[in-house]
Amino acid sequence: MCRGKIFVIVLLTLFVLGCTRKQGPESTLPPVITLDSPTGIYNVKAGRQLTISPTYKNVSEESVFVWLRDGQVIGRDSILTYSSDNPESFFLLLQVSNKYGQDEEEIRINVISLDKPVISLPGADKGFVILTDTKVTFSPSVKTSLETKYEWKIDGVISGNEKELSFSSSEKGIRKFSFTAENEDGKDELIFDVTISSADEIPINWSFESTEYNVSLGRTIRLRPDDITNDFNAEYVWWADGVERQRSVSPEYHFTSETEGKHIVKVQANNKHFILEQELLINVCPKEGTFYRAAKTGSASKYKKVYSYIPAPGQFINEYFDVFTYEDACAYAQEMMDQQAYVSLGGFGGYIVVGFDHSIDNDGGYNIAVTGNSFEGSSEPGILWVMQDENGDGLPNDTWYELKGSEYGLECTTQDYAVTYYRPSGPKMDVQWTDNKGNSGCVDYLGMFHTQDYYYPNWIEEDTYTLRGTCLEARNYDQSGTGTYWINPSYGWGYADNFSSIDRLTGDDNYSAGPNDNHFKISDAVTFDGKEANLKYIDFIKIQNGLNTKSGWLGEVSTEVFGVFDFNMIK
Repeated sequence: MCRGKIFVIVLLTLFVLGCTRKQGPESTLPPVITLDSPTGIYNVKAGRQLTISPTYKNVSEESVFVWLRDGQVIGRDSILTYSSDNPESFFLLLQVSNKYGQDEEEIRINVISLDKPVISLPGADKGFVILTDTKVTFSPSVKTSLETKYEWKIDGVISGNEKELSFSSSEKGIRKFSFTAENEDGKDELIFDVTISSADEIPINWSFESTEYNVSLGRTIRLRPDDITNDFNAEYVWWADGVERQRSVSPEYHFTSETEGKHIVKVQANNKHFILEQELLINVCPKEGTFYRAAKTGSASKYKKVYSYIPAPGQFINEYFDVFTYEDACAYAQEMMDQQAYVSLGGFGGYIVVGFDHSIDNDGGYNIAVTGNSFEGSSEPGILWVMQDENGDGLPNDTWYELKGSEYGLECTTQDYAVTYYRPSGPKMDVQWTDNKGNSGCVDYLGMFHTQDYYYPNWIEEDTYTLRGTCLEARNYDQSGTGTYWINPSYGWGYADNFSSIDRLTGDDNYSAGPNDNHFKISDAVTFDGKEANLKYIDFIKIQNGLNTKSGWLGEVSTEVFGVFDFNMIK
């Protein structure tokens, strides 16, 4: 063998020996795990695959890898691949061992729901009917937090790529609309018809709050249809007891009678294309005072019963109670107030009706106390309505009279305001609304604070419902300018849950936001036309949220009620 070859072999031998000696100390050390997530938390969307690939020191083919979930082995490789179709959160334990020791790491896996877009558009299930040459704007709500692409098609032809679409047509017929929202997690599509018609093809529509009314002898009641559509300058004709009483373009009729008993009133709308009729029953009850119930020894200052609880959708609705019937909702509201806890009225128009074991007298001063939780910078005014038991049946089915407050009659206050709320098409979605002034919006779902699936009351069976009343001017504002500090200012006087310097009858600043009372006078009751009602007493009280607004991350402005009292008995 030549010297060169011997030299190379020696070098190779020394190299190998050197490597063996260098590896020796490391092979006597326990394993070390380094996760590929510095926090040890791994997020994966449902249905997607997650691969966890740690790096290791001091491991060899003889090292043992074990992945454990709840003590059960789910893997024995150095890498774990995992997927699940169901959202969940859980912990894994990764253990690696060799003959010199063991290392372990705890891992958290969050399987997150896919954030597929979910589309909602009120009325789309029934389709839309519009007049020729009339512009309409479709504004669907899309629930998703991801960047989303939109596409509108009309009769299969792409017509827009924005969330809203404005449309008009001079040609009659039925058009097929589709709206698609798509993001990285999925896609949703809404398909609906739009019928374009002329005035002579669209029938008049209306609704009535009731078809039976009670009113005391000598008092006047206002009768009128609500939600009138497609009247096209119709003429309204009213008959009472078979005699024509009024013919006008106004749909409103004021009925009064000096004769007790049942009276039949009929109204007809005629727009020269269609005729619509409705018959109403008016019960003229005995004169005021006939069914008066004086307070007696043992009469309670506190309300006796909750007769109705119809909140608007809101963040506190369905939250801590599982109620699916109207009766159970009233029982829940009564139980909450009996425990001196609050009942939320939700967004605009939400209300609660209570009655007493006696009539509350009008002595000219403060007669009613309503407990809310207002404090400086946090007022959520509720409007009070009062009623006498005019027909003596013990139920609040007679005539409501508004108690005027400081905002009554102002140009910025809207009488006869109505908001229609629409059931969301899926859980954890905003609740959309439209009003009778052509506006629309939504009650925001605040997932960071509340977890119930729906803000739409569980016990409302219909997919839409309308709440009517008086709406005050919204004055809430973001004082911070960054959306972090919202102010709900107080109103002068005459409203529940309102930090009034007048009718709270105290100078306490209520810094702790505890329950505190506003006080009301029956003498402030007014008729539908703003005249003094001159009620000698009342039997029922309705408190109704008087604002349609929201304050950023705080959500909708919502009246809270803790209790209602006959203040005559405690002042």
